[in-house]
Amino acid sequence: MRRTANALLQKRTAGRSLALILCLFLAILSGCMVGPNFQRPQTLLPADWARPSAESRPVTPAEEELARWWTLFDDATLVSLVEKAVQSNLDLKQAEARIRQARAARGIVAAGIGPTVDATGAYQHSRAAGSVNGKSEGVITDQYQAGFDAGWELDIFGGVRRAIEAADADLQAALETRRDVLVTLTAEVARNFINLRAFQERIAISRQNLEAQKHSAALTRLRFQGGFVGGMDVANADAQVATTAAQIPLLEASARQTIYSLSVLLARDPAALVRELSPVAVIPLASPSIPLGIPADLLRRRPDIRRAEAEIHAATARIGVATADLFPRFTISGSVGLRASDFSSWFDWASRIWSFGPSASWNLFEMGRTRSNIEQQQALQDQSLITYQQTVLTALQEVENALIASAKEEEHRRVLREAVSANRKAVDLAKTLYTQGHTDFLNVLNAQRSLYASEDALIRSTGSVSTNLVALFKALGGGWIEGQE
Repeated sequence: MRRTANALLQKRTAGRSLALILCLFLAILSGCMVGPNFQRPQTLLPADWARPSAESRPVTPAEEELARWWTLFDDATLVSLVEKAVQSNLDLKQAEARIRQARAARGIVAAGIGPTVDATGAYQHSRAAGSVNGKSEGVITDQYQAGFDAGWELDIFGGVRRAIEAADADLQAALETRRDVLVTLTAEVARNFINLRAFQERIAISRQNLEAQKHSAALTRLRFQGGFVGGMDVANADAQVATTAAQIPLLEASARQTIYSLSVLLARDPAALVRELSPVAVIPLASPSIPLGIPADLLRRRPDIRRAEAEIHAATARIGVATADLFPRFTISGSVGLRASDFSSWFDWASRIWSFGPSASWNLFEMGRTRSNIEQQQALQDQSLITYQQTVLTALQEVENALIASAKEEEHRRVLREAVSANRKAVDLAKTLYTQGHTDFLNVLNAQRSLYASEDALIRSTGSVSTNLVALFKALGGGWIEGQE
């Protein structure tokens, strides 16, 4: 009897040892991961920018300077608007909500790496058919049960870890999306603000020219009454006054609409900033030094490029998730509890139950589906890589476009300043000659039209100089700093 008990005990011990050895072996194997490892895409970039002239040679930017580029315009109102937009813009808040969603999704995936434990409890009162002394008679029984069930699917081939890797990349992509929204937001606030100041200056110039033209029209009317000029001069003078006056309402509408756009960017009702922004002020101008760097800096600075890289990483990891389905799954499960047919003996030591052991499963007849899923994930990775390459090319184009636009607009503005100066002299000379009777009124009209056109063009060019700089800062990925969410 004792030998039988010892033999049974040895068998149990051997069985447990085998199970433990198997579990240790599986745990060692769990260090491997199937599927390709992510490698940062290699991109051939030019060594420098195609600058239009030596005068536009850029300087290497300081990180903080590029992160807060709008302060270079030295306009307190602009700085205030940008800071308020960063705090309240709805697109930015939506991007932040997507970050929280990505973090939660990562937590869900990461939970699959560890064991699960379920608490169970049940009471069952049942009647079963039976016989007593050859007679059919129902047997009524009670059963009480409580305990814990545990299971742990070992990540032998790294499917769960690849899923966590993909979730981490998705979270990084969400962070970069928020930064991209921030870059776009700051640029939009600055662009609208500069456009507003340009509209206000154009309105002021239109009113100045309108007053000058009204004065010329009044003078012409007096000369007509004196018989020095004909009615055609009066009609031309009045027509020019009306033409200039007709431009002002359109400019005022554009200015008000721009204020509305700024208000919405700050998540406020459209008319909220009308009183604050209605007073006329000059167009803000930044330093001519361009904080540019080299093309390779774009890979580090541009959030959309960083997001595209994270999306490649996620797609690569998902190939591993799909590949893991080709291999068997190993699970260690166990349970412990109490079971009794009488409540009074439910918690007796003799009522204990337990089980423990590994198991394996393998979907042998779904290989076609699994391999098709792998091919699908590989195609998605290829798409992500193409998107990345296109994003890099677009970024390079945007910087080059902004560089050439900034340089040429500076030349344009310089020539327009000369044109305004010459046209002012022409207006003064034409008025003098007309008053002295040495020229007709048509020359005065032409001189005044040319002056108004050149002054208006100069204001628009000044606004374009600043908005082109804004576009350049945006193309460089300025507007955020590392570690900022």
